Amino acid sequence: VQLLFSPSQKPKSELVRTSLRLLTSSAYRLQSECRKALPAEPSPAPDIQLVTQQVIQCAYDIAKAAKQLVTITTKENNN
Repeated sequence: VQLLFSPSQKPKSELVRTSLRLLTSSAYRLQSECRKALPAEPSPAPDIQLVTQQVIQCAYDIAKAAKQLVTITTKENNN
């Protein structure tokens, strides 16, 4: 995400900003869920089924945001 837009270059399109927010938040959630799958030794074992479902949902949201960005940029480049 940071490679696409520098901090000084904010996307003009609200759709792009929304997609970037979804992409970023989903990536952070994915990282958090993956950490839950590998708990520290003294912690109780996580519910692997629940963690797996959350990881799948995060991956879906990342793919959805990426598709939105591709669709938006393709439309903008064709105009």
